[in-house]
Amino acid sequence: MTPVFSNTRLLIAGFVLPLAAVGTALVTQHVFEMQPCPWCVLQRLIFVAISLSALLGLAGQMLRVVIVRRIGAALMGLLALCGITAALWQHFVAAVSVSCKLTLADRIVGGIGVDALLPQVFAAYASCADAAAKLLGVPYEFYSLTLFVVLAALAAVLLLRRRG
Repeated sequence: MTPVFSNTRLLIAGFVLPLAAVGTALVTQHVFEMQPCPWCVLQRLIFVAISLSALLGLAGQMLRVVIVRRIGAALMGLLALCGITAALWQHFVAAVSVSCKLTLADRIVGGIGVDALLPQVFAAYASCADAAAKLLGVPYEFYSLTLFVVLAALAAVLLLRRRG
C-alpha cells in the first residue's frame, strides 16, 4: 500500500514550513513591530536549520541515497526537539524573567554570529518579558511550539518508514 504522503512531499513540507514560520516572524517584527527576544531569535535559527536538514534529506531522496535521507530526517527530528525545548523555556522561564540577556539563547546566536551577519532576521531587540505577546489569545511561542511538534512527528514518520 502506497502512503498518502511520500517521503519527498514530507521533506518538502519539512523545508517549506519552517521557512514560512520565519517569514511570518519577520512580518510580525517588521510590519507589526513585535520585536524578538533572544529565545525568539534562537527559534528562528532552529527553523532555518530544520529547513536545511530537510533539504539534505530531499537531496538524499532525489539521489536515492537512503542514508543521506535518514540523516536529514534525524537532524530534523533532533532540531525539532531543540525547538520544542526552546519554546517551552521561553514560555515558562524566560517570559517571566526581567532580563534574558546572556542566556543560552544569546550565547548560541551570538556564538554562531548570525546576529551580526543578518541582524534584520537574527538580532534580538527586546527582553523576554517585553516580547511576551499573544496572538488570538494564545502565547506567540505556542505557535512555534506546535510547528516544532509537527516537524518532530514528520521526522519520526520519515525515520520509521522503510521505503518511499
